[in-house]
Amino acid sequence: MGAAFSSYIQPARKAVPMNDYCAFSKDCKCIKWMDYQLTLHELEEADELCHGNWIEIQQLHDRIELLEGILKQCRIDFPRGY
Repeated sequence: MGAAFSSYIQPARKAVPMNDYCAFSKDCKCIKWMDYQLTLHELEEADELCHGNWIEIQQLHDRIELLEGILKQCRIDFPRGY
């Protein structure tokens, strides 16, 4: 039974995913390289959007502080916690 049973068991093959190309080569057009380029582009775009959003948030925060200061000077009550 041992010899017959062992013929049905195949050893697991180890995949070496980065053996067939160089990740630092711009000439490589494999799917992994294109995926890397796409991901890099998406991260750069997300960084630009986040930076723009952060600038807008800072400007709005400054405006809120200015308006709260005006309300305090005029002794106008406004609800806190918003």
